[in-house]
Amino acid sequence: MSKSSLDRKFDRIRALEEAGKLKPSSGSRALRKMMSNRLAMVGVIIFLIILLSAIFAPLLTAHDPMKVDLRSMLQTPSMDHIFGTDRTGRDVFARVLYGGRVSILVGLGSALIAAFIGVGIGCYTGYKGGLVDTIALRISEIFMSFPQIILVLLLVSITGQSLMNLIVIFVFSGWGGMYRLSRARMLSLREEEYVQALQSFGVSTFRICYKHVLPNALGPIMVNITLTTAMFILLEAGLSFLGLGVPLSIPTWGNILNVAQDLRVLQNNWWLWLPVGAVISLFVLSVNFIGDGLRDSTDPTMQG
Repeated sequence: MSKSSLDRKFDRIRALEEAGKLKPSSGSRALRKMMSNRLAMVGVIIFLIILLSAIFAPLLTAHDPMKVDLRSMLQTPSMDHIFGTDRTGRDVFARVLYGGRVSILVGLGSALIAAFIGVGIGCYTGYKGGLVDTIALRISEIFMSFPQIILVLLLVSITGQSLMNLIVIFVFSGWGGMYRLSRARMLSLREEEYVQALQSFGVSTFRICYKHVLPNALGPIMVNITLTTAMFILLEAGLSFLGLGVPLSIPTWGNILNVAQDLRVLQNNWWLWLPVGAVISLFVLSVNFIGDGLRDSTDPTMQG
């Protein structure tokens, strides 16, 4: 009876083990699986290129994103102006680079702060239970009962347009999802035997919760942070496009897209909206690729 390819593979592995040539692999298995995911690595590369370009924008362009030059209005892309100029002569490439700083700060910063608050509350209340857990759960349900875009629009209209206000509003409206995810993970993990052993040794609740249990719940939390970052960046771009996000005086990806409201700009001045639209799409796509890679590498049900 002929052996299958899988049987032959096992025979080769067994032979290597018997010969002492098969050494245990070093390093994190999740990291190796992440690095073997081609789409995730493409996402990491695109993410780093856009992020580093925004951080080191002064090294990549000599133009001031806020400088008005009426003699250079609506110039098409050229060697001097890679992405052309807008209706006031400002360099679009410089505005995309410097605008990336603000947009990434709003998206990634809001997601991290929301995760810090939501995970911090969710882990403790999920592990502790009781009245504290019930109160926190009801508060999160109140926030999550409103559609997020409606809640954000309502809060922006009340507090006014400001970069800090927008970050606070995103955190205010986004912590509930992080809280419920971490709480659900904690409800599952607190029944594990190692947690009961720690309790029997008299280890404090805070130490068990944040030092021993939380690291085992970081996989889905990191995935959620990447998805929330992408959502906040798109939300900021949409609000700024409508004129309700960051003030127009501050260059952001959404504010650059704001000019695309004019039909004549869409038809005749493609360089004003197409490059920044492509950058937003690539950045969000890269974040989603990273999130998918983190999910596959940290989910124990998908380990192979």
